[in-house]
Amino acid sequence: MHTMHTTAGELAYEDTGAGPAVVLLHANLHDHHDFDPIVPALAAEHRVIAVDWPGHGASEPNPNVTAVGFADALVELVAALELDSAVFLGNSVGGFAAARLALDHPERVAGLVLVNTGGFVRQSPLTRAYCNLYGSGPVARYWLPRSVRNYTKPMSPHDDAVIERAIRFGATDTGRATYSALWHSFNDPGYDLTARAPEITAPTLIVWGSRDPILPLRYGKLAHALIPNSQLHVLPTGHLPFSSAPQEFLDLVLPFLRNSVASRES
Repeated sequence: MHTMHTTAGELAYEDTGAGPAVVLLHANLHDHHDFDPIVPALAAEHRVIAVDWPGHGASEPNPNVTAVGFADALVELVAALELDSAVFLGNSVGGFAAARLALDHPERVAGLVLVNTGGFVRQSPLTRAYCNLYGSGPVARYWLPRSVRNYTKPMSPHDDAVIERAIRFGATDTGRATYSALWHSFNDPGYDLTARAPEITAPTLIVWGSRDPILPLRYGKLAHALIPNSQLHVLPTGHLPFSSAPQEFLDLVLPFLRNSVASRES
């Protein structure tokens, strides 16, 4: 793992393969190992950069993280690595960070793969109450283990390993604080990209696990409606389709990546 300092804290990342860059961005409480089932196939044709957000995985503990801070850290990572026209594959809060990069620095983004993504839910009193509930201390302490299994909807041994890692992290004081801080940060007005989404110009593939109770399919359909010329594909999984159904996920993503490379070279 490599590390770099960002304004949101230390960020660790794995850098494998060679070729056009693909950046993998994980969800709250998770880490870059979520993507292990798809990295070998991606790295056969691409440089794959798999991030551990500040406060997560191999990065230093940081219980004061925010979603907007992650998006800022991604900008800093892209600049430090001098990535031009990479494809960004983001899950949940990772999808939000990728989409905001595409809005603020479109020259850096050759394509977006948004997977059960955050950032495309219109904020309201109801959504604010929802985020405050999930970020509350009692939920973080008592409901979290059941919640991780519920939104993952495990279908494979790798899903079980993902759940075990997330629960183990969430059982620590730092993990609970990190999880809660991120949920509360989803109420930041900057996390709502619905008004700006029509400005996204990068080719966008949206892949949604239809069994996700945290971000139901209707939000995938909303993102698809808001982002011009986007594609929406639905898989019968929970929140992590690349873990639960890696081959089906790759069957969608690899052609998209090849088309993105061809578009950059034309």
